[in-house]
Amino acid sequence: MLGTIVVASGLCTTDEVDACRSEAEGSARTDEPQTLTDVLLSRDYVTRHQLNRLRQEFEAKRSSQRIPGFQIISRLGAGAMATVFLAKQLSLDRHVAIKVLPKKFSGNEKFIERFYKEGRAAAQLNHPNIVAAYDVGSAGEHHYFVMEYVDGSTVFDQIMKAKRFREAEAISIVLQVAKALEHAHDRGFIHRDIKPKNIMITRDGRVKLADLGLARALSDREAAKAEAGRAYGTPYYISPEQIRGELVIGPQADIYGLGATFYHMVTGRVPFEGRNPSAVMHKHLKSPLEPPDHVNPELSAGCAQVIEMMMAKSVPDRYQNVRDLIEDLDLVRQGRPPHFAHRAFDHDSVSKTLTDLATSAPSAPAPRLMPARTSPLGDPKVLIGAVALAVSLVVNIILLAVLLS
Repeated sequence: MLGTIVVASGLCTTDEVDACRSEAEGSARTDEPQTLTDVLLSRDYVTRHQLNRLRQEFEAKRSSQRIPGFQIISRLGAGAMATVFLAKQLSLDRHVAIKVLPKKFSGNEKFIERFYKEGRAAAQLNHPNIVAAYDVGSAGEHHYFVMEYVDGSTVFDQIMKAKRFREAEAISIVLQVAKALEHAHDRGFIHRDIKPKNIMITRDGRVKLADLGLARALSDREAAKAEAGRAYGTPYYISPEQIRGELVIGPQADIYGLGATFYHMVTGRVPFEGRNPSAVMHKHLKSPLEPPDHVNPELSAGCAQVIEMMMAKSVPDRYQNVRDLIEDLDLVRQGRPPHFAHRAFDHDSVSKTLTDLATSAPSAPAPRLMPARTSPLGDPKVLIGAVALAVSLVVNIILLAVLLS
C-alpha cells in the first residue's frame, strides 16, 4: 500500500519502489531487518515530512469511504476536538469542509452532543459573514459536520505574518465580524469564543466568522445552569463574566472577545499575558488595560476609545449591543469621533497631577501691605486743636455782641 501511494504521488518510480522492496525483504534474514519505509528514507527517495503527509492523506481517504457522497481531498487542520478535511461534495460538484469528530470521542455522549449542537446552531444562521452549515450526521462510528469551505487564511495567520494590521484594515474586518454577531444575537445565539483563529478572510477580502463550538442559545437556561461556575472560552480573549462562570452570559461577552481580538490586531500583542492561562484570566479580571494607542502610537484616539469600551471589565460599561458598536466603528472609519465611546478620566491620576503642580510650583512672595490711610480727625492732637479753635470763635462772637450793645 505504501509503495502504491508513493508511486501515485510521483515521489518514486515503480522500479525504484520495487528495488527498495527487494532490499527490505532481503534484510529480513539479517540481524538488522528494514521496512520499506526505512529503505525509502535511507535512499533519500522520500523525506520523513513527505511520509507523514502521505499518511495523513491516506487516513483522509479512508475516512471518505465512510462518509457517503463526499470525496476527501486533503487534511486542512486538526484541533483537540476535531479534524477538518477539504472534500468534494459529489452531488453538487463543489468543495466543502468536513469536520470529523475523532474516534476517541465517538463513545462520549457529551462530546457528541456538543458536536451536533454546533451544527444545529450554525444551521440556524444565514449571513454572508458566517461560515455556512450544510449537513451534520454520522456514518458508522464517524460523526461529521459539513460546512462551507473558505479559501483563505485566519486573522491569527495574518498577525503572525505581519505582526499588526493597519487601523483601516482592522476596522473593516471588525465591522464585518460585528455584523455577523448582530445577526447571531438577533437570532438568540452568542458565540462565546471570538478570537483571531475563528475569523477567516477569503482571498477576495470577505470575512467569515467560524467555529460555533461554544455557541449557546440565550434562552437555554438549562445549559446556562449546567455550565455555571466554569470558564468557557480562550484565555487571551475571554470576558470577565465568562471567567467567573456567571449564570447570565449575554452579547456583551462576544463584544469583549471581539475587542480583545481588535486589540491584538492593531497592537500586535494580546491584551494580557501571563505564565499560564490562570494568570492571564486573572489579569482580565483585575489588571488595567494598557491603552492600545500607548502600544501603537499610530492608532487614532477614536479607535483606541472604541477598543477600551469594548473591553470594559464591567458589563454595564461596555457596548450593550453590537449596533452601537457598528455605529462607532463607522464614525471612526470616517475620521470622526465615536458617539458612544469616550476615554474616561482617571480621577486619581488627575488629583495627583494637581497636587504635584501645587507642591512643585515656586512659592509666591507674600503681598506687601500698604499702611492704612487714617482720617485726620482720628489724630488726638488735631481734635484738641479743633475744639480750642471753636471755643475761641464762640468767645469772640460774644465779645463782639457786647461791644455793639
